[in-house]
Amino acid sequence: MLNWLVLLISYLLGSIPTALLLVHAVAGIDIRTVGDGNMGARNTSQLLGKRAGMVVALADFCKAAVAVLLMQAVSEDCDWQAAAGAAAVLGHDFPVFAKFRGGQGFASTAGVFFVLMPLPTLVALSVYGAVYLLTRHADLGAGIGMGLLAFWTWLSQEPRWMIGFVVLLLVFIPVKKFLDEPRRHRIRNSQEGPSNSQGHVGHSAH
Repeated sequence: MLNWLVLLISYLLGSIPTALLLVHAVAGIDIRTVGDGNMGARNTSQLLGKRAGMVVALADFCKAAVAVLLMQAVSEDCDWQAAAGAAAVLGHDFPVFAKFRGGQGFASTAGVFFVLMPLPTLVALSVYGAVYLLTRHADLGAGIGMGLLAFWTWLSQEPRWMIGFVVLLLVFIPVKKFLDEPRRHRIRNSQEGPSNSQGHVGHSAH
């Protein structure tokens, strides 16, 4: 029973819409209606600057990590710990506190992996950072870094469920991006209009 309660708490932790709250508090706008429409660190950086983006990334990372740590405190079963991480990522992607319109979950996914596999995750994040600094392409860095993490999981002969769990969470990031495409399309169309004030706000913030 306690495990199920922690699972619910994990989802609620993930549902805390960090970027939405921060951008609304600072700029008075809904981050999901400007930029690329994603409720995450990159869009926050484009709107409010790199420091704000780092705050959001760290908060999203930590809320998922805390969810797994909470489950570790009540259960030694790795299945339950992974489930808590998945619940936190699900909360971030489909937050009950933000009408189920959330982000894509990269930072939250990294937070889950960091608790379950600290060293491989640190290496993957380092590779991500290095690729981004060299190319200024976040998606490329994330793909290479997280792909390396999945390969490491397979190479180190982790249990099959762990390999499947890692792959599933990683694959869901581009899947969520695909699901959000209609929203991005609406934002692009609205920003092309001459009278769109939100587009001007996003441009000036950048």
